[in-house]
Amino acid sequence: MKNEKILGLEKNAFFTGLTSFFTDTSTKMVYSIMPLFLLSIGASKTTIALIEGIAESTASLLKVISGYWSDKIGKNKPFMIIGYGITAIITPFYALAKIPVQILFFRFFERIGKGLRTAPRDSLISASVQKNEAGKTFGFQKAMDNSGAIIGPLIAFLLLYFFPLNYRNIFLFATIPAIFGVLTIVIFIKEVKSEKNGETNKISLKQLPKKFYFFLIIIFVFTLGNSADALLLVKTTETGIDKSYIPFMYMIFNTISVLIAIPIGKLSDKIGREKLITLGFLVYAITYYFFGKFNNIQIFIFLFMLYGFYSALTDSSQKAMISDIISKDLKGTGYGLYHAILGITLLPASLIAGLLYDKINSSAPFYFGSIMALIATLLMVLFTIWNKKNNKINIT
Repeated sequence: MKNEKILGLEKNAFFTGLTSFFTDTSTKMVYSIMPLFLLSIGASKTTIALIEGIAESTASLLKVISGYWSDKIGKNKPFMIIGYGITAIITPFYALAKIPVQILFFRFFERIGKGLRTAPRDSLISASVQKNEAGKTFGFQKAMDNSGAIIGPLIAFLLLYFFPLNYRNIFLFATIPAIFGVLTIVIFIKEVKSEKNGETNKISLKQLPKKFYFFLIIIFVFTLGNSADALLLVKTTETGIDKSYIPFMYMIFNTISVLIAIPIGKLSDKIGREKLITLGFLVYAITYYFFGKFNNIQIFIFLFMLYGFYSALTDSSQKAMISDIISKDLKGTGYGLYHAILGITLLPASLIAGLLYDKINSSAPFYFGSIMALIATLLMVLFTIWNKKNNKINIT
């Protein structure tokens, strides 16, 4: 592939980011009002958490399969077209839902789309760029994700403001950017991997380095306390804020994240991913602790800003670190395992958080998340020390 760049980025990286922008505009229009919609049709807090957990977890095995298979056949683009296409097809069906179990059904199939596309997408991005640009590139991807996550809730807020509690229209409007996302892949994104013979290109999980599995353990511990963001929005409604402003609160978090995602990505290229991930986990622990301690909208506005800072610190840095650790021919498999751990762990995380919310009080799930984040922070410190020692041994 020719080394053509747009805004200093490889073409694939740019257009994959544009795809994410369109798709996140769509999905975050839906996500920012979904807790309110579910409450309006009779869902409890535990039900809301479980719907997110089940939808993410049951589709997460596809992230391993799609990543592994994209490595096997040497192609990423077909998985992206199908995955983003499923999201575009499912989105308008939310408007037909009358009971929570129907939302679970639609969310499950929409998450299948994400399961198919996510690992091959990250693999394509990683294969399209040089190692010393991975942080910047994944930072751009994060920025585009969150740009859509700003525009989406903003549109949802405006629709709710002018058409109060008409959630179903938002689901229909959200279909339009999702279609643009699919068209961007089809027209502009080029395949990077060459075709491979499945018989000669044998892939084994034993080929992945030990430090990658150590890192996955840390991700598991952290994610166990990182339940669906829907509970943050539910908690915010308890401050007495007008419900039409809930998408606006979610937009604040994404705005901060998009503003600093690329600078954070570049910084990770310079000083290393571990430091930023460790700091991100610590910021998360502080943020969740204060979400549990207070019930004040002014404080929550600041906490959503802090939550955006955490998101920018961790997401692109984690993906860039995996790109550093794993060889080119195993990137799809590695990203598949990473995303599968995130998705599968969300089910127990959401169940724990929902039960703590309903059975104890609204602060309990956030205190639990804070404790798990602190444990993950300590594990990241150990990972950094262990990694440095191994690097010294390899050099000598």
